[in-house]
Amino acid sequence: MVEDSAEDFTALGRAFRKHALPNPVLRCEDGDQALTYLQGYGKAAGWPATLPAIVLLDLNLPGTDGRTVLGALKQDPLLHSIPVIVFSTSSSTRDIEDCYRLGANSYLTKPIEYSALEEKIRLTIMYWLGTSELPPLN
Repeated sequence: MVEDSAEDFTALGRAFRKHALPNPVLRCEDGDQALTYLQGYGKAAGWPATLPAIVLLDLNLPGTDGRTVLGALKQDPLLHSIPVIVFSTSSSTRDIEDCYRLGANSYLTKPIEYSALEEKIRLTIMYWLGTSELPPLN
């Protein structure tokens, strides 16, 4: 998960745990940290030696923003097949179009109410990690 807001990360983590997400959740706090991990996975101390099954990506990040991260992931031959789900407060048509043009696999708007957030996370887990066939991780 690439999420700069500690509050949003806490709420998302709670929703993931409630719906028994079997995968560990790793947080990158900004775009630079996400690219460091994903483009150099297995090399940095303290980071997992495997790639994530999916990437949940916020758009408005400090430093390197989510659009740049998305573009870099989808241009990288080792990373382009990882599903990237943009999860943003923006419901702007331009943001949505830009993200799909850059290769986003899905675009979700962050709801304000926790119960709606929890339902989006439940559906996301069910679809991306329970229903769809994902490529091998490494």
